[in-house]
Amino acid sequence: MADTKRDYYEVLGVPREADAKAIKDAFRALALKYHPDRNKEPGAEERFKEIAEAYAVLSDPKKRADYDAGGFEGLKGVRPEDLFGGIDFENLFGGLGFDFGGGIFDRFFGGRRPGARGPRGPLRGENMEVLLRVPLERVLTGGEEIVHVDHPVQCPVCKGARAKPGTAPRVCETCQGSGRQVRTSREGGMMFEQVTACPECGGHGSFIDHPCEECHGRGVVPRSEKLTVKIPVGVEEGMALRIPGHGYASSEPNGPPGDLFVIVRTLPDPRFERDGADLWRVQDVVVTDAVLGTQIEVPTLDGPASVKVPAGTQPDTVLRLRHKGLPDFGNRGRGDLMLRLRVVVPERLSNEERRLYEQLRALRR
Repeated sequence: MADTKRDYYEVLGVPREADAKAIKDAFRALALKYHPDRNKEPGAEERFKEIAEAYAVLSDPKKRADYDAGGFEGLKGVRPEDLFGGIDFENLFGGLGFDFGGGIFDRFFGGRRPGARGPRGPLRGENMEVLLRVPLERVLTGGEEIVHVDHPVQCPVCKGARAKPGTAPRVCETCQGSGRQVRTSREGGMMFEQVTACPECGGHGSFIDHPCEECHGRGVVPRSEKLTVKIPVGVEEGMALRIPGHGYASSEPNGPPGDLFVIVRTLPDPRFERDGADLWRVQDVVVTDAVLGTQIEVPTLDGPASVKVPAGTQPDTVLRLRHKGLPDFGNRGRGDLMLRLRVVVPERLSNEERRLYEQLRALRR
């Protein structure tokens, strides 16, 4: 652990004397904000890793004592699995609909990113994203939605090897199985390397003399999937819900697929406009009701509600209906419904209406 890291208390924004509950609450709020399955902004993933590491230390009495006594040197030799092994992340974040369990920490603190190559096995497939639009009522209650996904998956017969089972690909003699052609040149005392796909095998590194009959030598087959996605209560606009193992197929035999990220967005609603956990609505009020005051009925996600319009209401006045908005994700409260009053002036008047308005104008003069 390097001394260039930020102080763990500073990372979580808590004082050094903070108790276990304050540390847990601070971590939960920050983790919900920066979790990379939810926040796709640049730097969010690194920030999340920093927050998780700080919590892993400060939530453990012994590690915290070692850190308080010796700083980062006091934790020298502590491995990632030692840091996160005793933390029940599912208990901390259970039911929120995306990965806060061991998978995310294996991915960040010892596992491999999609597309990464390493000693643990073949190349992992790339992640895939699909858009899911849900009505406001689903944001209010949470629940299940169906997602239809069409994408190639690894051939179940040849497991991505492209060759007929019982046969093997023939290694390209030109590139010796690398799939690459390297040209080296020297200019002005500097060496340059140009790497291109092998023209003989097209970059595959091998030839398939006996292609798999299921996938015709492609290594993948098309698949249509109908997946059930659990939408958490108060799901935020643009939140990414992760479904492990349903992304793109690996380009290598027996390689694991990537993950599917379902990006949730709210369907347009003619009644309301969403602003985080708050809802906005433009409500028409005739000019006489704005002057004299009235009681109006407005729609909410919980059913119709009666609202008092005060006498003398001005155009664009905003009335707040508390706790009539959407659930605040990760918290227990609800947002508000904001009514922006639009005073409607009649364009056409009957003879009687015109006579009364003229009397009113004369009276005010």
